[in-house]
Amino acid sequence: MALFEAHGLRKRFGARVVLENISLSVEAGSVHGIMGPNGAGKTTCFHVLTGHHAPDAGRILFEGRDITGLKPHRIARLGISRSFQIMNLFDDTVVIENVILALPEFRARSLNPVRDVFGDTVLIERALAVLDQVGLVHRAWEKAAALPYGERRALEIAVALAPEPRIVFLDEPTSGLGTEATRALANLIRALRRRYTIVMIEHDMRFLFDLADRISVIHWGQVIDEDTPEALKRNKW
Repeated sequence: MALFEAHGLRKRFGARVVLENISLSVEAGSVHGIMGPNGAGKTTCFHVLTGHHAPDAGRILFEGRDITGLKPHRIARLGISRSFQIMNLFDDTVVIENVILALPEFRARSLNPVRDVFGDTVLIERALAVLDQVGLVHRAWEKAAALPYGERRALEIAVALAPEPRIVFLDEPTSGLGTEATRALANLIRALRRRYTIVMIEHDMRFLFDLADRISVIHWGQVIDEDTPEALKRNKW
């Protein structure tokens, strides 16, 4: 059984049908890519899969459980996390605090961010461990706003990893990155795939084809093909 599945998803906004009969299957421990031209419905698909939009029809299953229509915070608690194409970071805080605020332990204790965070060694150790996964532990006490763009992307991934998810959705992770930063991000995803299942929308085809085990191609709001990168490369259409 797949870790995450979507069957026959449909989404419309008014008279405009954005998604029509979207189905995909993500195996545990894999990197699953989603590609397609601008306006194909990729981002809307991500929003539906992660609970930010409820589908008008179809089902979403996680570990065999129907999660269709659940709110994003309930989906996150089940072990599904995501990043966004436009980064959502607290720039006026230090790097480690961005991660601490996303830790389940912090949310469970209802801590005062100013008074309690930096006095809790358990939270600090947990956050440092997450930052170590993305190669930012040496930046822990710097202002988030001071990070180079590529490291800000890595910090956003760290925030997504803080809740200890089973599966991580990455929305255009290379957006705005230069060549060196893209290469560093590829190495990061190769390391993370040993611990997480990853689904990502990506416009950089070389990046996606080098990393993904399978890729769903979305066009006209539909999955027009799903296969391995090697098989898709042979498909001229």
